[in-house]
Amino acid sequence: METFIARQPILNKHNKIFGFELLFRDSNVNIYNYNDGDEATLEVLRNIYLNFGMNKIIGNKKAFVNFTGTLLKSEVFNLIPSETLVIEILENIEPEEDIIDACKILKQKGFMIALDDFVFHKKYEKLIEIADIIKIDFRKTKGIERRNIIRRIKLKNVKFLAEKVETMEEFTEAVSYGYSLFQGYYFSKPVMMSSRKIPENKMIYMKLFKELNGKDLNFDAIENLVKLDISISYKLLKLINSASFGLKNNIKSLRHALNLLGGQEIKIWVYFLIMKNISVSKPDILLQNSLIRAKFCELIAHKTSLVDIAENAYLMGMLSLIDIILDNPMDVLLEELMVPAEVGDALLDLKTNILWKILHIVRLYEVGDWNEVVRYSEEFQLSEEFLSKAYIESCEWVNGIIS
Repeated sequence: METFIARQPILNKHNKIFGFELLFRDSNVNIYNYNDGDEATLEVLRNIYLNFGMNKIIGNKKAFVNFTGTLLKSEVFNLIPSETLVIEILENIEPEEDIIDACKILKQKGFMIALDDFVFHKKYEKLIEIADIIKIDFRKTKGIERRNIIRRIKLKNVKFLAEKVETMEEFTEAVSYGYSLFQGYYFSKPVMMSSRKIPENKMIYMKLFKELNGKDLNFDAIENLVKLDISISYKLLKLINSASFGLKNNIKSLRHALNLLGGQEIKIWVYFLIMKNISVSKPDILLQNSLIRAKFCELIAHKTSLVDIAENAYLMGMLSLIDIILDNPMDVLLEELMVPAEVGDALLDLKTNILWKILHIVRLYEVGDWNEVVRYSEEFQLSEEFLSKAYIESCEWVNGIIS
């Protein structure tokens, strides 16, 4: 399934990009045709931070996004980094006390505030004092009024943005009046972007992967992400309460379960639950082969006294089929997962490092290319007997955890 977004550049007077306004699109037709402003904005945010990725859409520039009054007062901003987002307050939002208070809180959190399609009126005075950017629509505001708005608002910290600038003459006029930011067809029409959409629950799993691969495990972050997926929450509690852990009392909270499991066990079991959930629509053999590869790679790392890379070897093997499972290119997925560099290089075949060689042996073993298996195994002094036992052990281990 494809997802869409349109972006239009916002430039300074030197024609350098300051940011992009990001616009909702629900198809490859480059027009807005939707009547739910809340959902349109939420979909734009999902696209920025989940489906496309911030770097791909705006790089290190600012993202301008329209917000409704409902969303301004919501908790959605707790999930969004403030340094990249400019909150555009739509012209149809009445500057009531609760809106003013919400904007003040957002400013304190570090968000920039822009007033969209601004037309001067005394009722907007409190919003003007909060605003960082005021956008003037050059199709609605004509002649000398384009200059007078700037003269009325005598605040040094406010930037004025001329939008819907369509000619060189309008650009020159805006610069002469003191506008410092510009947007419109004269520079560029909104440009469509599309991406294959990863379902939201699978994006939660991608974020879990990131947390599990961090230098230090953040139990708060892991717990919060696990809570977002009922399936993983339930399965994790069911697992920790199973007979295999031999606990005397049932565990009822996720935090207690995570603390009991400990760092390494958390990774093994949450990795497994994630892979099981994201591969639910795919043949079972893909999940099984991913886990067999993970264990096989780990056993090879231990056998060759490369214990310090065993964890990465396991991760590499487990992710080696994720592009097929999620129907997305491996390089795109690895950007989201933030795996260690050596794991990413091995999965992308960029470097023939030690991890790549281990994975290569496993792949060769799977297809029965025995001459190549022997050739690559010599470097690690792996016997045919060891490889056979390790493969069988990996298969038995996977059968055990799946059952």
